[in-house]
Amino acid sequence: MPEDIINDMIIPALHKVGDLYEQRVYFLPQLIYSAEAAHTAFDYLETKMAHRGVQVDKKKVVIATVKGDIHDIGKNLVAMLLKNHGFAVTDLGKDVSAERIVDAAEESGADIIGLSALITTTAGEMTHVIRLVRERSLKAKVMVGGAVITDEYAQQIGADGYAEDAAGAVKTAIKLTK
Repeated sequence: MPEDIINDMIIPALHKVGDLYEQRVYFLPQLIYSAEAAHTAFDYLETKMAHRGVQVDKKKVVIATVKGDIHDIGKNLVAMLLKNHGFAVTDLGKDVSAERIVDAAEESGADIIGLSALITTTAGEMTHVIRLVRERSLKAKVMVGGAVITDEYAQQIGADGYAEDAAGAVKTAIKLTK
């Protein structure tokens, strides 16, 4: 069954890759290659499940690099890894306003909003997103990361989760959606 292949083989393999990355046995190229291989496998298996009428209930993530920031390599890797772990990801791209992010999360019924910032001057934009999420009483949890973001900063701005890197983002997303 495709679901068994996903749950018993692909997901555990991705967890192993993430562990090896954290241990510095694997590096970014191995992480990317593994993610691409898993993505191909998921695409194939999802077509098999669709033919059998199996509906997959995926947790929804809206992800973006915040307004004023045009760096998106890390965000793109996080989006790819989240997709490979069974999340339905809407990637809004880079330089995205707080209003657009929150509107997309509201429209899609997102479970998680993932925010990225690479430069100090744009990190403050995350607070605008979090404020709007709270004002609109969205169910979405806000997860933040990026080169200048720390766990302390995430806590200070009221984020629900923080990830230091792409592999950590997957673990954080899984924890936030349990």
